[in-house]
Amino acid sequence: MKSLRGAGEDRSAGLPNKLYGIPVTSSLLPTYARAKLAFERGEGAWLFSTTGERYLDFGAGIAVVSVGHAHPHLVEALTKQAQKLWHVSNLFEIPQAELLGRRLVEVSFADLAFFTNSGTEAIEGAIKAARKYHYVSGHPEKFRIITVQGAFHGRTIAAVTAGGNPKYIEGFGPPPEGFDQVPLGDLAALKAAIGPHTAAIMVEPIQGEGGIRAIPLAHLQAMRQLCDENGLLLVLDEVQTGLGRTGKLFAYEHAGIAPDIMTLAKGLGGGFPLGAILLTREAGKGMTVGTHGTTFGGNPLATTVGNAVLDLVLADDFVDRVARMGKILKEGLVDLAARHRDVIAEIRGQGLMLGIKARGPVQDLVAAALQEKLILIPAGDNVARLLPPLIIGEAEIDAALTRLEAAATSVESKARMGAAE
Repeated sequence: MKSLRGAGEDRSAGLPNKLYGIPVTSSLLPTYARAKLAFERGEGAWLFSTTGERYLDFGAGIAVVSVGHAHPHLVEALTKQAQKLWHVSNLFEIPQAELLGRRLVEVSFADLAFFTNSGTEAIEGAIKAARKYHYVSGHPEKFRIITVQGAFHGRTIAAVTAGGNPKYIEGFGPPPEGFDQVPLGDLAALKAAIGPHTAAIMVEPIQGEGGIRAIPLAHLQAMRQLCDENGLLLVLDEVQTGLGRTGKLFAYEHAGIAPDIMTLAKGLGGGFPLGAILLTREAGKGMTVGTHGTTFGGNPLATTVGNAVLDLVLADDFVDRVARMGKILKEGLVDLAARHRDVIAEIRGQGLMLGIKARGPVQDLVAAALQEKLILIPAGDNVARLLPPLIIGEAEIDAALTRLEAAATSVESKARMGAAE
């Protein structure tokens, strides 16, 4: 039995000080700066802490809880499937995955789907598919992928290299070859980056982790054109923007274009781990038997929940309602910013993927909002993300704006007190 030496020190993150009478310390690798807060249940857009407090969730698990916490339709679907079959592996047909793939293909540009456990795995698969496409097309020299500075494509070695953020790359050895970053919105730099070894352009329509920075629609259209002119594939990372988040089913629809490959995750499973790669048949022609695989991806539990999410998201008026709620929320945020110019520099985003760029440290605003029982998600470029469940209504929006008003006032008050000292 391991020694309990040092167990009296509470290094837990939101955990009780004692469990079964034994002092608790965290055994989790300390790669997260977790808040001293834990939740025991959720309902719609609300979370209830282990101490009985009620929080308005405008983070949704970083855009994951797309149809709200404990949605009855998802609970019923998961419960029924859990009583029948959890896992068989992809050595056999999985009817739930076949259905989900067919439904995603029917509502998108794609011909084919591949299911993963996460967004970063979807990105890895998309990178492999793009490179293999050129290999089987007789151009093995084409393997480089152009990405946009400030992007976030996941945490695997290839994904962090694609994103290009030094803080995620440092210390993990030489990064893999094959990724070129260009500044957001710089079409001249994008054109100059295309060379004889370029295979694809990969981009988030709106950067999430990067600070709710949108690629201008004209630039997305130009990327599509450049890909067509140079024989490249356009890969869209819609892990965060997909499934209605921006007020369209997929964000590429705003630009009137279609990618060759797209990645999904987050909201696709409504909280259950599920990602996907969607491809045209041409883009996926290199991904034949044995070229790629997954143990858990697309299993009956995950794809049952994915189908339940689609039941809701594809219902009449769901996505249009997201657009309406997003417009109401954004207008409220713009009014709030006008009253608190010393705290809020800018409002960004589209649909229910919005951001507040703070003038002071963004963590001050996020912390003040948490004191008001409102959950926001910090991001790059000094931005706080608002990513509520897509089922929110005007009552929750009003409550969020009221709490943000109090949070901004608190930040202003502390700033004045600090200046007076």
